[in-house]
This record gives sequence, C-alpha cells and structure tokens, in this order.
Amino acid sequence: MAVWTRADKNGQLDLLLRDRWMRVAAELTRETLTLTAEAEATGQGGNHWDYNNSSAGLRNGMSNGNDPGTSPGNPGRGPSLGPDQLQNQNHGGRGRSGSPGRGGVSRGQHDANCGPNSPGKYPNNSTNSEFGSPGSSYGSPGSSFGSRQGDIPVSLDGSSEAVRKVRVVKQESGGLGISIKGGRENRMPILISKIFPGLAADQSRALRVGDAILSVNGNDLREATHDLAVQALKKAGKEVTLEVKYIREVSPLFKKPSLVADLPWDGVRPQSPSYSGSEDSGSPKHCGSSSSKDRKVISLKMCFISRNLTMPDLENRLLELHSPDGQHTVVLRCKDGPTANSWFTAVHTNIAALLPHTLAHINAYLGASSLAATHPHLKHIGWLAEQVQLEGGRQQYKPVVMALTEKDILLFESVPWSRESWSMPLLTHPLLATRLVHSGSARGSPAQGSDMVFATRTGTGRGIESHIFRVETHWDLSSWTRALVQGAHAAAELIKEVSIGCTLNRQDIRLTLHYEKGFTVTREPAEPAGGAVLYRYPYEKLKMSADDGIRNLYLDFGGPEGEMVFDLHSGPKPVVFVLHSFLSAKLTRMGLLT
Repeated sequence: MAVWTRADKNGQLDLLLRDRWMRVAAELTRETLTLTAEAEATGQGGNHWDYNNSSAGLRNGMSNGNDPGTSPGNPGRGPSLGPDQLQNQNHGGRGRSGSPGRGGVSRGQHDANCGPNSPGKYPNNSTNSEFGSPGSSYGSPGSSFGSRQGDIPVSLDGSSEAVRKVRVVKQESGGLGISIKGGRENRMPILISKIFPGLAADQSRALRVGDAILSVNGNDLREATHDLAVQALKKAGKEVTLEVKYIREVSPLFKKPSLVADLPWDGVRPQSPSYSGSEDSGSPKHCGSSSSKDRKVISLKMCFISRNLTMPDLENRLLELHSPDGQHTVVLRCKDGPTANSWFTAVHTNIAALLPHTLAHINAYLGASSLAATHPHLKHIGWLAEQVQLEGGRQQYKPVVMALTEKDILLFESVPWSRESWSMPLLTHPLLATRLVHSGSARGSPAQGSDMVFATRTGTGRGIESHIFRVETHWDLSSWTRALVQGAHAAAELIKEVSIGCTLNRQDIRLTLHYEKGFTVTREPAEPAGGAVLYRYPYEKLKMSADDGIRNLYLDFGGPEGEMVFDLHSGPKPVVFVLHSFLSAKLTRMGLLT
C-alpha cells in the first residue's frame, strides 16, 4: 500500500474574484484549502483589490471611468478599499459583493466628499456618503440601494418604530461619524449605514444602523435626494438635531459582505452532508461579530487541480482548482513561477493522497444495497482533461472524470456521488475492446511547456473511436497508463470468453475467442445443446489476422482451409480489439511483455 507524504503549506495568494484579483491568506492542510480575505489581518481598508495585470480582462473594473482606487473629489485615497466599500449596489440576498454572477464594484457608484477638510465638492447623484470617518473626509465605505428595476422601495410608514429626536454635538475633528445611503432617486429614505466607533454619533448612544433620517435641524429629508441630504448634514453646524426612525427591514443589509466565503463551491456529496470534511465549505456563516472572518474552507476530496486549462497563463503563475461537481473553478495567482509550482505540487499531493479513501468510500456506498450486483467494483477514479474538437479545426481540453471498473471505462461530467448518476455516464467503453496507443508528451504544446497526454482507441461497431486525455503530472500519467493496461489484462482473465454469431462460407456459425483455449468455430446450433465444432486453433497457430473495417474478419491459421473470411454482419473492430487484449494479457502473464 502506498505511503503518502502530505503537504502543509501557507502563504499569500491572489484570488480571482469576478475579474479582479483579491489578496487572500491560503492555508493548505491534509484535507482542506482555506482562503481568508486579507482584510481580516490588516483591519479597515485591508481588502486589497488588484485592478492591473488580470489575465481574464477587467469587466466592471472601473466606476464611471474613474480610477478604481481614487474616488472623485478625494484624490488622497489609495487603492485599498475598506470592507464596506466593496458592498454591492443591490443589497438583496445574493446581491452582496462576492456572490456569483454580480460585478465586484458597482457601476455608477460615486463617493461624496464633504468632510471638514474637503474642498466642498461632491459628485452628482451621490448615493453613499460618510460624515466623519476616521482618517478621511466623507468617503464611501458602502454602496447605495440601487434604483434599478426590480428593487423594492422601503417605506417610512410601514414601521412600528417610534420617531426619535437625537441631539449630536460634533467633535473638533471627525464630524458626525456616520455614513448614509439612499435618497429619493433610489426610492429609499436617507439611512444610516455605518456608525464609526468613538465619534460623535457613537458617543450619543442614541443612533443605530438602520435609522432613517427624517430631518436635520428641522429641515425635512423625507423626500430628499441623496445630494440634498449630504448638503443638509454638511451645513448643520456643530450641534445637530436629527429626527430619526428605525427601519427594521433594512438593518440586516448593512452587514459586512463576505466576499471569499460567498465563493460558489459544491464539494459535498448530497447523501452525506459531512463528507466534505469542512465545517463551512457549503453555505458561509454570516454573523455580525467583529471576530467573524471572511473565509472559505474547501475540501480537497475529488477536486481537480490544473494549470493552463481554462485560462491562459503566459506567466506560469496561475492555479485552477475545479469543484467535484464540475460547476465551479477557483483561480489563484502566485507571485512567480517557482511559487506556483510549489503550491501546485503541494495541493496535487494532498488530493492524490485522498484518492484511496475516496475509492473505498464510493465502493462502500455503491455496494451497500440489495442491488450491489448491478454496481461493479470501482478500481480507479480521477479527473482528466479530454481533448475536444471545436469549429474551424480548433481544439481545447475539457475536464472529465474517468472511472475504471473491473470491465469498463466510464466518463462523467462530474463526480457521481449517487447510484443514479453512476448509472448514467457520458460514455462507457469495455476495457477488453480498448487499448492504450500513446503515452507521453503531446506535439503542439502550449507556451508553458509540453502537455502530458495519453490516447486510447476503442473498437466499436461503427469503427475505431479515439480519445486523447491530458494529465497534469508524470505521476498521473504513469498511474493512468498502469491502470488502463493492467485493467484490460485483468478484464481478460475475468471475462475469459467472447463469442459472436457470424457467417463462414455461407453457413451460420459462432466464432468464440477464449482467453486460454484460443479460437473455436462451431456450427450455429438449432438447439440449446450446442453445435458441432468445425475448427479449433490455439493462439500460437494464428499466422495472420486482418479486417476490412466494414464487416469482414480475416483469419489464417495455416491449415488446409486456408484464409477464413468471417462475415460478422457488423463492424469487426470490437472482435479485433478483444483479440489484441487476450494476446497482450497472455504475453504479459508469460513474462514476454511488460
């Protein structure tokens, strides 16, 4: 039994999150890869988004043509954005930044700049503003409630909360210490989205996130636009009287978004929720506690680690981790090529070390039923990349799962965790009718180096069906080569005999190939007792074999009957390939072929 050396590793990587690179802390253990947003380590403003050198191209990478790191009217802010600055403009359910299918930075979002030391300018239609955030003027820690079609407006009339009057005395520096969102143009009231600790609003102990500001010093803001609210708060003076009303329905929407934790990933077999070995590899846990971390724990069981497969990687720095369900891919970027090689080797090693356990687990649940006889014993399983043809003669590789049973090769789009999915493979080929025809480097390899591939050919009634599969390492190549060759030989010893009805010299006969006895030609029986033996030859008597690729098989044993022409009434390739497998297995058993 193989003894695996598993790798533990940690370091900083870049995570491709909706066409932008985000710095994460990566920790690799025996069974999991944990990605944690760097904001947890660096505090406010620590989330690092790299808008440059993205190999995927930047869609939604700019906000109205402004540099992503500098808000209008606030040229002093650097490219690092705080956690609240990354909230998505649509705050409904899956509209948080980091959820699948949404842009990372909202288009059309502006930052108001109305702090005590600001030049007094702010962009039109501003929908999110700070009043006294630490270290800056009125920046933009969050995004607005968008007024796009489908958004549900929040009413001030439906809440049972009472209207309150709150007096706030501004500090010498820091202003009110709140951030607001909303406005008439967004079909939202003016809402307090953040209260900065230690500043005036926080010290009043009378305001809370989710409060709608109804008036400022008697100036009614119920129908105010966002800009008018900004001006009213800016001109309010040192002592500010706010009329507020708590809007319970919107307060949960101001929680800090979980960008990394919301990565879509499905590594859990449906029948066993705990199988992934990860406490939060499914739905992320959200809580308001400041100790909660934006992280994703990915179980490595039956994942597929690859390089230069679905994304171009001219710098040789990328890693692609594909989920067991085949639906999701996490792309990680390392600082240089050697670091990428080191991380790839470590992750690949741990995934490979989990394969024997996964194999035993699958065989256990497939066999744990009264229908166990319908599920052959699984011998080998893993991810490969199959070459597929595109229009115009182009080619690309597509991830597939290959499984080897005692008799068959099966291909799946994803890991089949249920008995039903096992019964519906994309493709099934008999091992006896399949041969390995190439194993090694491929010609026409990509820039980063030569692909390692193996090719199979299977004899079918329609002719020969060929497949080319790419592997990631030399270990993968040798493992699959050995599994296929030994699997075909084991199938020959297990099945032992294959027969087919055909015609010889206008007579209905049955041609039988036996692993031990060789060829037997019998008259097709009219009764179950069997027909008379016409010819019997061992394998060593075979002088020549050929076929026309259509329906005829030619065999010459050097006997007085000369060359025999068997009309198989269908394509001859399955019989030809079975004959090859029987001969190869016998020669290997005799030590004449390795």
